Formats: sequence, structure tokens, C-alpha cells
Amino acid sequence: MPVKPETRPSFCLDHACVRAWLTERDPAVLEDLWAEADRVRQAHVGDAVHLRGLIEVSSHCIRHCLYCGLRAPSEGLERYRMTADEILACAQEAVALGYGSVVLQGGEDPGLTRDGVADIVRALKRDTPLAVTLSLGERDDEDLLAWRKAGADRYLLRFETSDPILYRRIHPNRSGVLSDRFAQLRRMRRMGYEIGSGVMVGIPGQTWDALADDILRFRELDLDMIGIGPFLPSPRTPLGDSHADAFLAEPEDQVPNDELTTLKAVALTRLACPDANIPSTTALATLDRERGRELGLMRGANVVMPNVTPLRYRIHYEIYPGKACLNETAVACQGCLAGRIQALGRTVGTGPGGRNQTHCKDLTSCDFHH
Repeated sequence: MPVKPETRPSFCLDHACVRAWLTERDPAVLEDLWAEADRVRQAHVGDAVHLRGLIEVSSHCIRHCLYCGLRAPSEGLERYRMTADEILACAQEAVALGYGSVVLQGGEDPGLTRDGVADIVRALKRDTPLAVTLSLGERDDEDLLAWRKAGADRYLLRFETSDPILYRRIHPNRSGVLSDRFAQLRRMRRMGYEIGSGVMVGIPGQTWDALADDILRFRELDLDMIGIGPFLPSPRTPLGDSHADAFLAEPEDQVPNDELTTLKAVALTRLACPDANIPSTTALATLDRERGRELGLMRGANVVMPNVTPLRYRIHYEIYPGKACLNETAVACQGCLAGRIQALGRTVGTGPGGRNQTHCKDLTSCDFHH
């Protein structure tokens, strides 16, 4: 029997509304959310799906985060660090495939030095038309400023959860260095970066209230890029081993790491941040290899990040096991994605694909309402 309209959550997107949508499970009611997210996506960022070439430049990491397979204590992991020439070759392949930007992603690796990364960024900006996003963890302001001056356009630093207690539990500080990702994001904004962040859905210990707060925090930070994917456990980590149950919230409060909840978070994020660039993540595609990417694009996403890392390195960048498209070449992946995008009636984006700067900070004046 159809749900009466007055019992459906509204799109006002205060905390109570966001939480109500996150916990909604009625498919008929959720059709309203999917339709609204897709409408807002089309109105604010259009039908183009931008492809950003992902280069996983290093699997070294000094952090002990409880959720990441690259964490420093992980055993049996073959570590690597790509050379400048290898990174530039990947970028040239991205250009040949028609991508407008690349993302240099790695663990928090001191071996990726200030000068070394700056030299790579300068070479990328000199030799290619690509926009350059860096995602290299928590770094000193001197590093970030040097990379921005070298030409880096964007920086991606996921805060993973806005719950400070849960964050401290799963993300230990480095010795003598306080982790404050919100502060770094704000400083990078002042440096002139486009800034990106994001969260995992279903982290052990994450509650519905915390996930609702995450989505509202995206809006508060006025993020240019927002990545949302399901938590996928790695057996190399405390959150993926036999003791993970000790981290869970109460059953009625624990957010599941499933596809439906992730898609609801993507859709609500599109409503909260209508002009942000939102990827349909590899983690979502890993959870649902048949339709995960397409569903993300149908629920508000407008970016996909195909992997252009050489296969010999890619297999060792094991944040979580069983990653989608792990053994596909960049050429094969590009062809597959283009076909999937066109089957949705969407187009493959061209150019750097920066944010459409029509900031909207006051929800009451935004075009989200019926």
C-alpha cells in the first residue's frame, strides 16, 4: 500500500530529515529521493560524467589507521613508490584516453618529499593539459603551499567521520602531531586549492546520527569534491579481523556498510551540495560489480575515477581486498566506462571538470524542495 505523502520525509535536509532518509527502507518512498537527487544533479552539474585518471603513486604509509590495508603495521604487503617518470607516463596515457584530470593518490609517505612532488606537479602542468589533484594524506603547510605553487589544482583529504570520538578511535595521532583534518581542509581552501573530502559508510561504530552529521558537515565545509563509499574491511586491519565486533555500535544504531545505505548517502549529499563533484566510487563498484557504478551515477554522482596505475603496482595498493577492475588495463577500463555512461543517456565529460562555482550555503533558498 503506498505511503501517504504526509508520512514521507521532506527535503528540508536538517539533521532530522537527513537521518529519516538514511533509515528509510521503503522502495516506493526512496523513489522520491532518487528522482530528486537526479534532478538536482542534472540541474546543477549537467549530464556529463567526468573521468579522472587515478594514479596510485605509493603504498608506503606511516599511519596506523584501523581501517586501511596500507597501514604501517600491515604485514605481507609489498610496498612500492613510483618514480617521477612512471607517474608522468601514466599521466600521458590519461591524456591519450581523453581524461581531463589525474589524481595522485598514496599513503602518507615521507618518501614523497616536498621537492619531489613539486617537481612532478610542475612537469605535469608543463607537459599535459591535465588538472592535478593530490591525495597524499595529512601534510605540513609548507608541503601543501609548495605543491600549490607548483600548480596542483585540488587536494583530496577524507575526514572519514565527523564523530570526534569515533575518529580518534580509528585514526590514531602520529607521535606529537595532532590530527585535525577539518583544519587542514580549511587551510588548503585559503591556499587556493579546490578541496575534497568524504566518508566511509558503515564504519564499525558509526551511528545514524553520525552519518547525518557527516552529510551536513559536507555542506558546512562547502566542499568542491565529495567521495562516499561503503566501508570494505581489510583482514590486515583491526576493523577487518576477528575482533571487529568489539567496535560496533548498538545494533539499532550501527550503520550498515551496504549498497542501499551508501546510495542514500550519495543522493542526500547531492541535495546538500548541489554543485559539488561527486564520484561513483570504486568501493561502490566493488560491492556491486554489475550495477554499482551506474546506480551511483543515477543517484547523484557525476564523476568516475578509472585507474591508470600500472598493473604491476596496482595489485599491491590493497586498501581493501577484491577491488573492482583490479586487472583491467586503462584502455579496457576506459572503453567499458564510456559504454556504461552512454547507456545511461549521459555523456563523457571533457576538460578539467572543475566545480561549477554556484555556491549555495542557505538551504532555505536552494532549489531542493518540492
